[in-house]
Amino acid sequence: MLYQVYPRSFADSDGDGVGDLRGITGRLDHLVDLGVDAVWLSPFYASPMVDFGYDITDHCAVDPVFGTLADVDALVAAAHARGLRVLVDVVPNHTSDRHPWFAESRSSRDSGRRDWYVWADPGPGGGPPNNWLSAFAASGPAWTLDGRTGQYYLHSYTAAQPDLNWQNAAVREAVHDVLRFWLERGVDGFRVDAAHRLVKDPTLADNPADVAHLRTALVPGGTRLRHIDQPGVHEVLREVRAVVGPDTLLLGEIGVADPTRWAAYYGSGDELVPLNPTFWSRPCTTDALRSAVDTTEAVLPPGGWPVYALGNHDLSRLATRCGSARARLAAVLLLTLRGTPLVYYGDELGMTDVPVPPEAARDPDGRDPARTPMQWDASPGAGFTTGRPWLPIPPTAGTVNVAAERADPGSLLNLYRALIRLRRRSPALRTGDYRPLPPTDPGLYAYWRQAGDQRILVALNATGRSRTVAPPGTSTGRLLLSTDPDRPLGECPDPLVLAADEAVVVESDR
Repeated sequence: MLYQVYPRSFADSDGDGVGDLRGITGRLDHLVDLGVDAVWLSPFYASPMVDFGYDITDHCAVDPVFGTLADVDALVAAAHARGLRVLVDVVPNHTSDRHPWFAESRSSRDSGRRDWYVWADPGPGGGPPNNWLSAFAASGPAWTLDGRTGQYYLHSYTAAQPDLNWQNAAVREAVHDVLRFWLERGVDGFRVDAAHRLVKDPTLADNPADVAHLRTALVPGGTRLRHIDQPGVHEVLREVRAVVGPDTLLLGEIGVADPTRWAAYYGSGDELVPLNPTFWSRPCTTDALRSAVDTTEAVLPPGGWPVYALGNHDLSRLATRCGSARARLAAVLLLTLRGTPLVYYGDELGMTDVPVPPEAARDPDGRDPARTPMQWDASPGAGFTTGRPWLPIPPTAGTVNVAAERADPGSLLNLYRALIRLRRRSPALRTGDYRPLPPTDPGLYAYWRQAGDQRILVALNATGRSRTVAPPGTSTGRLLLSTDPDRPLGECPDPLVLAADEAVVVESDR
């Protein structure tokens, strides 16, 4: 199981209101108690923080707000001592506009690093070279005119994040050196940001109208610009794989809508393991959940292993999108599917989006509500900080926190802990086959997981009324887990009736 930590918001060790690396190290035991195998750290690199660490001025330095390289080393050592692996974010598509590489690139059209970024002459009439748009809804065109040299530079995100030119071999080697630097410091893998954007159309042709103007829903109510990935991206990703070796986890952010094109990023086991975004834009209904998994299973290449996530730092929180009852059901789905589950910090508690007043807003794309501080206890700073937190802590933190939920047997946190323990001891749930039951009842989503003689049924009822589950084998099975903390476990009732928004796990005796 993977767990994402957003460093600004996980734990503050020095009382300045911003999370840091020492704070993360001091809270690793929560991850061990939860049952985490590896932790992914969002960026902590030197940055002006226009996009909070995704605009980098030095890929091999730690921003002082988070600590030092020695703090990274201490965190990695402490994680390894607890049996946890560490993944760090690598941001290969772009840098900060304050990066020394870009400063040199924009200094002159004759600069030795001019071709390290994507530059182009103005289009007809003196405007941008083409109709490409930034992925951020508020950022407009993906081009900014540089007055000093009279050309436009490309930025897939904010104007403070110019895109690197991956067709330049020197750029590729420079990023390879960044990967080697972190591997030598002991990290175990990387989450590769915006991997699908590394190669651009070399002709800089206009996007078709349905791409140039249509922004697709990343989550219900949110939007992102569609992106046409280029075939050449697979070659550069195979080079990255060769640099890090076959055993280093490369977890890829692949923002490609077409499932078949998305699955191509597995390569032949020589590219990435793509993070699966299939749940992010779907409602929390049984039909939508079933369809998401069926689509994934249909496009996976031979040997392909899915990595499912229900949330991350770019999305509205799971409990906000789905509600508290279906957040429990979604936890069962995530932790019983075939594949590796990834949990976003705080989702194991049921943390929700926190309203952020305009004067306190920090993020250029409006994602602050899903990035608020981790809620550790009921103290004024929620155990996150002794100072003033960088984003607000909600009143609900008095009950939705690690300490309170750890003591409550029926809490969401303890449901996650029970599911992860069950997964660890169950060969069927860890590595077994996945076989969905025919969707005879549109309100139910049920599937078998099987490994050897162990056969487990998972059934989910994401509706507002009860449903009966009656596949062969359940009447002689054992009820291992339910999202209803009051349901007795043990011998499976016959018939098995699920309450509204209930999910169960049953081990069959047949």
